[in-house]
Amino acid sequence: MPFESMLAMAAALLVAGGGAKLFDAAPTRGALRAAGLPSGRVVVTALAIWEMMVGATALAIPGPVAPLAVAATYAGFTAFVGYALARDLPLQSCGCFGRTDTPPSVIHLVVDATAALAAVFAAGSDPLFDRITANPGAGLAEAMFVAVGAYLMYLMLAELPATLAAARAGSA
Repeated sequence: MPFESMLAMAAALLVAGGGAKLFDAAPTRGALRAAGLPSGRVVVTALAIWEMMVGATALAIPGPVAPLAVAATYAGFTAFVGYALARDLPLQSCGCFGRTDTPPSVIHLVVDATAALAAVFAAGSDPLFDRITANPGAGLAEAMFVAVGAYLMYLMLAELPATLAAARAGSA
């Protein structure tokens, strides 16, 4: 899969996750508080706006800055999830999607790290918006692919860990 499409998926997920944090900041605030980090409403709102701005910019504006900002954001997520897992923090949620039932997991760590690396490798490529306008047929097909891929990333982060945990509990 081309890194440009992976970057677009990661950027789209940032926009969605930032929007979710604006809608419900409580899970993110709880996760940050549990990790001993600043967790006020202003902090979470700023993080949400950052995610939405970086994601939207990476989808629409050419140049290496936005992809590298996406990479830095996902590297931060990777560090947070890694810290939470290493310290075995009692988190119901990592706070990513404004939901209380998305605990950090190894899957989360791998997806975040992969998104960060893909964004680095895609830095300097044309953004999705430019690919759509340059070749509408192929660009719209890629946009649909990106939307499905971003949704699958969401499912891997938000649903798969809980599903696997329930399956392990049921087989025990």
